[in-house]
Amino acid sequence: MATVSRCAWQFTLALIKPDAIAHPLVAKAVCEEMKNNFFIVASKELKWKREQSEAFYAEHKGRFFHQRLVEFTCSGPMHAYILAGENAVARWRNLMGPTKVCRAKHEAPHTIRGRYGLTDTRNCTHGSDSEISACREIAFFFPEFDKETWLRNNANIMSTNLGCT
Repeated sequence: MATVSRCAWQFTLALIKPDAIAHPLVAKAVCEEMKNNFFIVASKELKWKREQSEAFYAEHKGRFFHQRLVEFTCSGPMHAYILAGENAVARWRNLMGPTKVCRAKHEAPHTIRGRYGLTDTRNCTHGSDSEISACREIAFFFPEFDKETWLRNNANIMSTNLGCT
């Protein structure tokens, strides 16, 4: 049986934002990118109230884009995911592309934001920027998730997908 410590899986939060959910083909394409590149540990559909959005984006309070971001994320449904895999944080961020859509379209047109992003706020997706942020953000959306329990219970999945022995 594989040991968890030999398999360096990382967890990250992924959000499909209201602009992508409003366009079912875009949402489906983004979800396919996730399925093809990560193990999806958990997912849920949600519709935020203003208080939830403000709490999640509290670290940006006072910045010029904060109010716009809060209002946008309350404007429609979103989907939240826990993604797992080797180097998941960096790999998800690479698939998303730059936050600034203009830059994504020019420098990384093959990325999710390069293909589907509309503006810096309406850029289809969110992803954790570090393992520390991922832990905090996953707990925000999935308070019931326990990483250690999941790792123990899914050693077979991990060894099959990573070739660990």
